[in-house]
Amino acid sequence: MTVSICTLAHGRSAHLVNVVRALDLQTETPDELVIAVMQNEAYDLPETRFPVRQILMGADGIPLASARNTAAEAAHGEHLIFLDVDCIPEPSLVADYLAQLRSVDAVLMGEVLYLPSGATAEGLDFDRFAAIGVKHSDRAGPPVEALGDCTDYRCFWSLNFAMRRATFVALGGFDERYVGYGGEDTDFGRVAMTAGVPINWVRGARVYHQYHPHHMPPVHHIDSVIANAARFRDKWGHFTMEHWLKAFTLMGLITLRDGEHVRLREVGEDDLALTRQQADQPYASTSVVLAQLEARAPAIAAA
Repeated sequence: MTVSICTLAHGRSAHLVNVVRALDLQTETPDELVIAVMQNEAYDLPETRFPVRQILMGADGIPLASARNTAAEAAHGEHLIFLDVDCIPEPSLVADYLAQLRSVDAVLMGEVLYLPSGATAEGLDFDRFAAIGVKHSDRAGPPVEALGDCTDYRCFWSLNFAMRRATFVALGGFDERYVGYGGEDTDFGRVAMTAGVPINWVRGARVYHQYHPHHMPPVHHIDSVIANAARFRDKWGHFTMEHWLKAFTLMGLITLRDGEHVRLREVGEDDLALTRQQADQPYASTSVVLAQLEARAPAIAAA
């Protein structure tokens, strides 16, 4: 049973180094790490017990769908584990996933806990991470049993997931028509469920998401969100990322005109301040921002 870790990275070299070091501590050693590098320069990474391959994709944007496919296509393992550059894996992550993949042909999503700023300053301390890491309030918790059914394709989350390589290939991977940020995850979940491939939450297979400044809703990616929501509509008959689109509407950034979302103005500092993850927050939440916006403009929110 061979397993490849697939990661995509842009900047955040210290985050990636932590991921690589944690992979080298796995109780069940992966066969390789394949990194789709969304920049012109390769990373300087620590030595590992397994081979590491970096595939340079250039610095033309952040093609998330294409990068995941690039890593998967280059991977040799029978099983693929996808981790974002921010996600430090628990030493049992590979073993936890393989314990399920040996008998279950599904898309498996492991646990994610969010770390506050500075949590990794003194190195990898998994007991400490477990004590201070928090679950995202907008996401489901781990299942009571080893596996839990996810019955809504919109819950698919690419931060930390695994599946058989043959199944990933049969599904066609991520749709590369989604360019930039937003929509490709939801589309992949929809494709999997439409094809009859189950999506399961896994108890265990945990990662710790490292702090980095972020915006939710992602006003810094508003143009790609609008474009990818339209691509999803053209493919499936309705928009996705509705919570982000609603927030952008309440902020006065966009409006729906003749069935298309149209920009009304540029993103300003007030928009960035409203959506910015603060240093004392382990993550930023769209639902928190939406609640504030709906309280400010209840008539618009109701409409």
